[in-house]
Amino acid sequence: MRRGLKISLVTLTGAALTFAASACGGKEADTGGGDEGGKKALKVGLAFDIGGRGDQSFNDSAAAGLDRAKKELKLETEEISAKPDEPDSDKESRLRLMASQGHNPIIGVGFAYTTSVIKVAKDFPDTKFLVVDADQCKVEGANVSGACFAEEQGSFLVGAAAALKSESGTIGFIGGVNVPLIHKFFAGYQAGAKAAKPDIKILPAKYLTQPPNFNGFQDTGLGNEAAKGQLDQGADVIYHAAGGAGIGVIKTVGAAGKWAIGVDSDQYKQPAVAGVKEQILTSMEKHVDVAVYDFVKSVADGSVKAGTKTYDLSNNGVGYATSGGHVDDIKGKLDELKAKIVSGEIKVPTKA
Repeated sequence: MRRGLKISLVTLTGAALTFAASACGGKEADTGGGDEGGKKALKVGLAFDIGGRGDQSFNDSAAAGLDRAKKELKLETEEISAKPDEPDSDKESRLRLMASQGHNPIIGVGFAYTTSVIKVAKDFPDTKFLVVDADQCKVEGANVSGACFAEEQGSFLVGAAAALKSESGTIGFIGGVNVPLIHKFFAGYQAGAKAAKPDIKILPAKYLTQPPNFNGFQDTGLGNEAAKGQLDQGADVIYHAAGGAGIGVIKTVGAAGKWAIGVDSDQYKQPAVAGVKEQILTSMEKHVDVAVYDFVKSVADGSVKAGTKTYDLSNNGVGYATSGGHVDDIKGKLDELKAKIVSGEIKVPTKA
């Protein structure tokens, strides 16, 4: 997907970012870009959440959307990754630097970018910004868009799958960081499991870290230990919403011969878990790639709109994976539940 396109991968220290941004912040962005046939290429700046490209989860889904846009559209790109426990000022600095260098549009991947994007966007009114997973599904500014997802709806379906496939009658959930966004995953998972099997036992949600420590989205060792704890409590299906740290969950659960449920992308297909992929029951797919591609394309064709857009079951913004065939026998039931959610017959909670 990257053939014939050049990606500039930049790693910058917080100090360097702050210096460069202060030197040129607030100035009109350089339009830059190549010029073929009188039309300049978009210079897309993408700021990843911690873990960056290669996390085989949330960030990689965003990267896939950018890769598709690069393949189909005329683009130049630059990517920068966040660091664990960094302050908002570092996020603001990297966004400001990209804007001052002429990147337009600019994408912040992860709810933690919301405040910084809104602040920087005010100083660069001609630059279009997107927040993926906009905090509380809210953004501000005539040049700011937000993509949010009905994680609870997709989680409802994999929760139903977990309950229907559990032989021990006990299932678990591991979240990366104890924040409202991840609470939505657990709320939907719990509701779906109860809808499919009212007597199912659901262990209390385990969160790997507490804010402002966001290493729970990256540290595979934390995921490994949390999975061992829930296995010891009798869980034979465990769903993770822990980004890169979830690789540790999947490997530990798979090695124990129990079912793991992935998140964000179809984790059955990812190299990091190849050795235990047959123990991945399904994954809750969150189509961040679609949101990123839609936004870049809308900027390219001039149809971009400010405000938020929700991706849910009705527009295939979320869903569940069928790779491996492990849910083939219950697919009819899952699709029946999906139809009831889309029609409004089932209202999925966002809080447990």
